[in-house]
Amino acid sequence: MQEFYTKVHTLEKRKLEIAVISDVHLGTYGCRASELSRYLSTIDPTILVLNGDIIDIWQFSKKYWPPAHMLVIKQITSMLSRGVKVYYVTGNHDEMLRRFENFSVGDFHVVNKLLIHHSDNKKSWIFHGDVFDVTMQYSRWLAKLGAVGYDMLIYLNAFINFISKKMGRGRISLSKKIKNSVKSALEYINRFEETAASIAIEKGYDYVLCGHIHQPANRMIQDKKGSVNYLNSGDWIENLTALEYANNNWQVYYYQHDELVKELHQSFYTDEAAYLRTSEIFKLMMQDFTSAS
Repeated sequence: MQEFYTKVHTLEKRKLEIAVISDVHLGTYGCRASELSRYLSTIDPTILVLNGDIIDIWQFSKKYWPPAHMLVIKQITSMLSRGVKVYYVTGNHDEMLRRFENFSVGDFHVVNKLLIHHSDNKKSWIFHGDVFDVTMQYSRWLAKLGAVGYDMLIYLNAFINFISKKMGRGRISLSKKIKNSVKSALEYINRFEETAASIAIEKGYDYVLCGHIHQPANRMIQDKKGSVNYLNSGDWIENLTALEYANNNWQVYYYQHDELVKELHQSFYTDEAAYLRTSEIFKLMMQDFTSAS
């Protein structure tokens, strides 16, 4: 046991040029913050992109903000203190932040979209993707109602998985089963991906990265004007996925396939951010703001 404990505490973080996470939905019952904390503790990116819906402002409540959710914020702040550039790309659940577009504090930047130029002269276009959602454009109240319903489904799913685990069975994802069995849901996903790809091809980009639909992806999409590598970072509610860029290559990271990160001792990822209390986070941000101005 001591040997394993020593092993995880000397674990070398994976060096990444860019890491992209989206659809974390901090502040909701469905958020898998503990798993995200484990993941964040094992990577050392030069750039961290928070591609929308990180904090669920739509459903935010002071009554529900567990320590695990605060730990994610502390870990991101810890990255900032180490010199990691953090870009917060706004989404629909945190759309309130869109009024702060182009706001920067030190290495923290709020943007609505992001274009990254790579060393091999290729370009990655990153945005959340809710701009393609017809429901968001014309029936915002319906979209918010659907978000509440989705959160309730995830909450019910958690209870079912608790029972399933007690019975010695695996995890069940109700929403994934619904998505995969409803033809209209599959058609919506296809239209979303093709629309994002089409615009990226027209703009001459090599990669287009989205979130929003909670559907991780990495595939080439082609039309009459050309082709583009479409990627989606998925989510940290059901799929537990991210996008990683290293050695001139984008890949989808799957938490469920990473046995080492799942076995980490809790102290490995809590010790890293433990020294940053909430008050110190704001103090650090104010210091950066003062130095920047």
